[in-house]
Amino acid sequence: MTKKPMSKAGYDKSMAEYTQLKTVDHPAILVAVKAARDLGDLSENAEYSSAKETERNINKRMRYLEEIIENAEIIDVASLSGDRVTFGAHVVVEDEDGRQMQCQLLSDIEADGRSIVACTSPFGRAMIGKCVGDTCVVKTPSGDREYEILEISFKK
Repeated sequence: MTKKPMSKAGYDKSMAEYTQLKTVDHPAILVAVKAARDLGDLSENAEYSSAKETERNINKRMRYLEEIIENAEIIDVASLSGDRVTFGAHVVVEDEDGRQMQCQLLSDIEADGRSIVACTSPFGRAMIGKCVGDTCVVKTPSGDREYEILEISFKK
């Protein structure tokens, strides 16, 4: 699998969640599964079914985070600069209706869809490589939307 860019803060947050799951949550759910199993008949044991479902969810999330961490290309966004939109850039754009939006381009796992936009999203991909004054067209379900790049900064 190819490496995917991720900020140091995003990497640290993913590592902290993974560590919490592996060292605290997973061992605790194993104890809960054993306790529920000791209650007897597993076919009608709601505690056991619930504990096993939680265990599956924890294992799934741990596998997901392992893949993210293993394939992360950590980028120190504090060291970035330039006049083009790239990973880590803080961008101010204005849409066709005159509404302004400020966001930062980071990784998929760090994105919140509002102030932090995934660099791989249609909006993020449309802005990559653009300069102040350029326009970008974003394909949306309701049609193409045009945005003008007003400001690009790399905050330290």
